[in-house]
Parts: sequence; C-alpha cells; structure tokens
Amino acid sequence: LAFEALVYGWDFHPVTEMKIADHGDLPFEFAKPAGIPDEIEKYVAWMLEQDTMVLSIGGDHFISWPLIKAHSAKHGKPISMIHFDAHSDTWADEHEDGINHGTMFWHATKQGYIDPKNSAQIGLRTVNEDPLGFNIFDAPWVHKHGTDAVVEEVRRIVGDNKAYLTFDIDCLDPAFAPGTGTPVCGGLSTAQAREIIKGLSGLNIIGADLVEVSPPFDHAEITALAGATLALDFLCLFARAPWRWT
Repeated sequence: LAFEALVYGWDFHPVTEMKIADHGDLPFEFAKPAGIPDEIEKYVAWMLEQDTMVLSIGGDHFISWPLIKAHSAKHGKPISMIHFDAHSDTWADEHEDGINHGTMFWHATKQGYIDPKNSAQIGLRTVNEDPLGFNIFDAPWVHKHGTDAVVEEVRRIVGDNKAYLTFDIDCLDPAFAPGTGTPVCGGLSTAQAREIIKGLSGLNIIGADLVEVSPPFDHAEITALAGATLALDFLCLFARAPWRWT
C-alpha cells in the first residue's frame, strides 16, 4: 500500500477494505424527548438489518443504551461490552426507564443485554460500591501495569464473544480531553487509549460509539482531535472483526 493509504499504527486503511458512509444525524422528534431512546433503537436496528456496522458519535453517553439494545436484537443477548470511561455508569436507577447517562449500563445489565463477567471497564476513577460483576481496570491499574497488560486481560475476558465498544472521551485525562462535561483528573493519555484499542484488533467488535465530546468546553480542538483519531481506530477494529467473514 502507498504511504497515504495507511492509518498510522495500522498496516491498512479502513476505506480500502470497507464501504464507509457518513449517515448524518438520526431523525427524531424534538418535541417529544421522552420518545427519543426508542427512536434511536428502532432506527439503528433498521440500519443493522442491512448488514452494516454502526459507529455512533455523541453526545450524551445515554445513547449507548438504545444502541446496545439494537445491537443485541441483531446479534443476540447478552453481549460483551468494552467500556472506556472515568465513570462506571452502573449506578442504580430508581426509575424503570430512566434517561440518565450514569445508569444506562445498570439497566443494560439488569435486563440481560450485557454479560458483566465477559465485559471490561477501563480507565474508571470514580466510586461505585456495586460494580455489578464487571471486570474493572481503573486508571491507576492502567498506569501501574501498562497498556499491554490491559490488552491481555481484556482479550482473555472477552474471548470470542461479540462485543460492543463504548468510549466516553472523559476516560482521557483532562489534559488530553478538556472538552467534556464531567472531567476527572488522573485519566489515560490519548496514546495509552490508542495502544489499548489497537491491541483489541481481531476481537468480535459488533459496533461502537464515541461520546461526551463537548465542543463549547474544548480548547484548540484537543478533544475533538482525540475523538476523531479514536473513531478512525474503531473503524480499523470493524475491518478486523472476525464475525464479519463467517
């Protein structure tokens, strides 16, 4: 391949191996916000029925909940989840159908969409006394043991399971991602995150999202650049997902 046809750190470019389209914004009814989660789920389910893979860009991290339901409808539940974040987002919700970006994975686990035993959360650095059985590699663990150890553990935990990848940009330290709503010090660097992502190549990634980039809070587009770079890495993971060829 020519130099221009490669993504740095990979030996190919996803546009040479997949047909990629920017779908644009999903349509939904602005005047009826309570119905938006169902609209996201139904629309993405329709997209997946066309034998596509979906990379979603947010926005509020709550969108992962309808996205996970749509992917589970396509691939069967429970699925594994690989979750990069400063927060667990598994806090208990007093509302059965709460729309809350701190509780959606509690709902997803309690309703059987995610198998926590075969899932991993990476970069956490906030307190949750009930981790619901997830395998957690918090930010201090990553800093102490290194990215290779994280990759080894995540690959062991997820195995051949189909896995949904969700990346909250606040997994990165505010030095690398200031443009987000709930920054927490002590996080991963962009380089660490990319090394882990590249190490997941060959896992059965079925879909992904990258969320919580907030341009009004950004500085010199640091966060937007990190998000765009990671999103390109996710497309590379899509291209190397074994389930696509079976």
